[in-house]
Amino acid sequence: MSADRQRQPLLLINVVGLTPALLGASTPRINELLKGARMAHLQPVFPAVTSTVQASILTGAPPSAHGIVGNGWYFHDQAEVRFWLQPNALIQGEKVWQALQRQLPDFRCSQLFWWFNMYADVAASITPRPHYPADGRKQFGLYSSPSTLHEIIERQIGEFPFHGFWGPAAGIASSRWIVDCAMAEFRLNKPDLQLVYLPHLDYGLQRLGPDHPGIAEDVRAIDNEVGRLLDFARQEGAAVMLLSEYGIESVSQSISLNRLLRSEGLLQVRHSLSWELLDPGASAAFAVADHQVAHVYIRQAQDIPRIKALLQRQYGVEQVLDKQEQRAWQLDHPRSGELVAVAAPGFWFDYYYWFDDRKAPDFARTVDIHRKPGYDPLELFVDPAIRFPKLKIARRLLQKKLGFRYYMDLIPLDTRMIRGSHGRLPEDTANGPLLITDCDLPLPEHLPVTAVKQLLLQHFLGQPNRDKAYAKEFPCGEPFR
Repeated sequence: MSADRQRQPLLLINVVGLTPALLGASTPRINELLKGARMAHLQPVFPAVTSTVQASILTGAPPSAHGIVGNGWYFHDQAEVRFWLQPNALIQGEKVWQALQRQLPDFRCSQLFWWFNMYADVAASITPRPHYPADGRKQFGLYSSPSTLHEIIERQIGEFPFHGFWGPAAGIASSRWIVDCAMAEFRLNKPDLQLVYLPHLDYGLQRLGPDHPGIAEDVRAIDNEVGRLLDFARQEGAAVMLLSEYGIESVSQSISLNRLLRSEGLLQVRHSLSWELLDPGASAAFAVADHQVAHVYIRQAQDIPRIKALLQRQYGVEQVLDKQEQRAWQLDHPRSGELVAVAAPGFWFDYYYWFDDRKAPDFARTVDIHRKPGYDPLELFVDPAIRFPKLKIARRLLQKKLGFRYYMDLIPLDTRMIRGSHGRLPEDTANGPLLITDCDLPLPEHLPVTAVKQLLLQHFLGQPNRDKAYAKEFPCGEPFR
């Protein structure tokens, strides 16, 4: 670092699903950080899902401004539902590194495994990005900027364990690799701000629920990885800001809004080979399910009142927000649905639209985050009805290795298996997200997630925070009760 760049670097560590309720005997390393740090209860934006919250952290804006209304939404001009897209330009508004670069032209930011990570104007980035040969196969891989960065790092620490990042085998291996990657990238590029995403808690909390005794093991595992990163930050003289996007609550039942809409003649399907495909462009109404929130897109404005009444009568739906009501939650944006349904405590939304599982599309029983017109947490499981799952997986992997097309149909359709979900605003702060930092910054007890950007600006620029929202209560309304 040159003489004119003697600013203290900062590692922003996103530990997904971490809440104050999970801190304790299973988090000795995070407890050590707390001894010399400050903690705030983060007040998330709505919906409290990965892509939306991350966009608010980076822009300091609500979804009504940055446009990331969920992990996916309906693209009207293409008549398609798209989930988990990567181009950074989809986030509308100035990102934190852009604000810093305006005043510090040599400011360097690296972004590791945060979403919307492709083509971001940062010094370095790495994100999951499979390869798709013309024969229909999927080969795991990474995308980075500079383009050779992930290759350099993989030569140092080994290949990224893609199976451990999402799917039935998702576990601590991916977060452990990301920690190794963060340390290698920091040594290589010496960023001022490094954004690191550690997903491990997301898996067990959805599989088991937050009250399951097995969650303690998951918490210990991620605490150990966080501890390695804390030790590294201390060695490098870097400050640390550790935060989470949301808390995960217990659920026991899903709601199939698309089946409801289809039963009313509002949702249309295309009969494709032996299965059914959602036909959004032909539908009068359909729902894009995203954890505990669903955007409902309605073709004709005159249908909105009766569809709203229909959804409000559905058991497990707590609220249905029209465009006017979405303003109070700062979710009103051209990408949001004409209606937004919010699940009651203990419920979540599935994307299913078929009535007969024999007509479920072929991708329903696979890990296919881009083809499904909604979020599917069942991708974290192997179908228990498969008698010899390891043998079936081995056979499919052999097909893949030999270059044949293969169909990894291992995922169950039993929504009762899901025990944790998120998206609603938390009922209490103990089960909501948090922020812990050893930066010398004023930190109120309750902090809107939209104020994180201002904290970062203040750390690097040394200026008092002038954002009025910083000291105010959460502007998006009260948590659902």
